[in-house]
Amino acid sequence: MKQIHINCDLGEGGEYDAQLMPFISACNIACGGHAGNLETMQQTVELALENAVEIGAHPSYPDKANFGRKIVEISAQELKRSLVAQIMSLKQIAEAAGGKLVHVKPHGALYNNAQKDEKTAGIVLDAIQEFEDPLILYAPENSVIAKLAEGKLQVKHEAFADRNYNPDTSLVPRQKPNAMITKKELVLDHLLSMFQDQKIACENTEKIDCNASTFCIHSDTQNSVEILKYIYQKLKEKNIQIFHSS
Repeated sequence: MKQIHINCDLGEGGEYDAQLMPFISACNIACGGHAGNLETMQQTVELALENAVEIGAHPSYPDKANFGRKIVEISAQELKRSLVAQIMSLKQIAEAAGGKLVHVKPHGALYNNAQKDEKTAGIVLDAIQEFEDPLILYAPENSVIAKLAEGKLQVKHEAFADRNYNPDTSLVPRQKPNAMITKKELVLDHLLSMFQDQKIACENTEKIDCNASTFCIHSDTQNSVEILKYIYQKLKEKNIQIFHSS
């Protein structure tokens, strides 16, 4: 049976975390930058351990007011300090609960900026390399940060099952009405195209190469629980299993 790796951003204040957790491989937990606090991190870690789901940090610009979706003009030193603190807080909580921090996936504007800006990408990598235990970086294929990480960190290339893409591999901006894919059948089609055919079907019908090894579905996507339950069942019918760590 084939296995597929699905990740989801959790611990962001959504009400469906417990319902989503059984249907994913890895969770990216908000650790205080754009959302989350010690209590929500603890709760989400416990849910992950109960469901054999990999634990990852989801650090961002320190900007809860804008949910981390705007670039914050702070010094490189301040940003690195914030990222290290965010990752460290989750790492300590995970280890205290008997788990392990596996990966780091930047959130929102930080993710998008590190994808194309070498300075931002370098700050993120420097923050991750502060930790002795090797951490996997989730990043888009062919992004600036993925290329900078070569030889420094293990990178897991990520693609989005519930987001539309432009032909240049960038995501359709969230401000546009067609940015998100919310119909469960279309999310499945998009996912299978990337996973089986290694092609991303862009909104203009053009197809671009995809070599992702993890696929994200957002917890705040409309009907996210319904989408993941549907995907789980349809993948099972195709003899594809959602990966779990144990």
